[in-house]
Amino acid sequence: MTWFYAKQFFDGAQLHRDYYFQVENSVVTSVSDSPVSYDVHLDGLVAPGFVDTQVNGGGGVLFNQAPNLASLKTMFLAHRQFGTTTMMPTLITDSLPVMQRAADATAEAVAENMPGIAGIHFEGPHLSIAKKGIHPAEQVRVISDSELNLITRSDLGKVLLTIAPENVAPDIIKDLVGRGVVVALGHSNADFDTVLAAINAGATGATHLFNAMSGLQARAPGMIGAVLNDERITSGLIVDLLHVHSANCRLAFKAKSAKGIMLVTDAMAHVGSDLTELPWLDTVITRDGDRLTTPDGTLAGSCLDMMGAVRQAHQVVGVTLTDALYSASSTPARFLGLQNVGHLLLGAQADFVVIDKHLQVKSVYQGGEKQ
Repeated sequence: MTWFYAKQFFDGAQLHRDYYFQVENSVVTSVSDSPVSYDVHLDGLVAPGFVDTQVNGGGGVLFNQAPNLASLKTMFLAHRQFGTTTMMPTLITDSLPVMQRAADATAEAVAENMPGIAGIHFEGPHLSIAKKGIHPAEQVRVISDSELNLITRSDLGKVLLTIAPENVAPDIIKDLVGRGVVVALGHSNADFDTVLAAINAGATGATHLFNAMSGLQARAPGMIGAVLNDERITSGLIVDLLHVHSANCRLAFKAKSAKGIMLVTDAMAHVGSDLTELPWLDTVITRDGDRLTTPDGTLAGSCLDMMGAVRQAHQVVGVTLTDALYSASSTPARFLGLQNVGHLLLGAQADFVVIDKHLQVKSVYQGGEKQ
């Protein structure tokens, strides 16, 4: 067992000062705000490891282009250096064989208890052509029995599925949720009533709020209006300040609080690598500073990392630091139904990040071990 001392310690619920916690067998087994003999002095702010529900790639690898176990390991290591200790590898709309290979890789990772891989996020293919973004139009399709069988496999860990509610009926959403799938709404041009029907059927998430969804108008609230209004929905938000204006990020937090907004990266292969160009379908995704675009200027995911998302949520958007940390850890963990990550309370997996005064990652611990 190991006792740690932290000058500042955010346990996922509240901020403590001069705090002590014990880790045994990778789990937080004791905590104290009274001095105890300790083994490790953590110099900085200790917070739960980040939970990212939308990771398309990292370390030079895009999951769609290499849906295998090696890619998952590369992606996770690329993101862990920025504080992510749990993630959902995300497959952008693709063919059924690619979906199957991605599912097999995820099942392999889950079976061997690979650190950091909580399951898989299928972003599509059951989306809206009108709001497809960079998703290939030729692969956008109606859900089939083959896809239902794949998505509801029991060996994938947590499964998150992004759908456009105008293209997936409420009874199908209800069935998916009843079989353990977490359903999010996105890449959709649905009207308010269609979105509300999907929420009533059991959808609990929204994928990258404000992006690729029907807008908020005076007499047509659209998906944005539905998401901002409904407490049943936890929404991802890309705070790279390119996908969403800082004022709209601020509005999202005011409307839904840190309990309803989860920071996500929507990261492509560029994170944790020096990659500047990435082939994509019949075009290329190019990095210019922090912006990823196709030649026509369409945003194509991000090169954001979770520490960067926390930092910008706090320093630019104006969210309190504890709320920003909560949105990067506790909120997404709760959304996915993960009980032992996203916080550092008794019984939690000892996954944590040590952050310096500039809100940069100093070190990352997984299961109480420095990485």
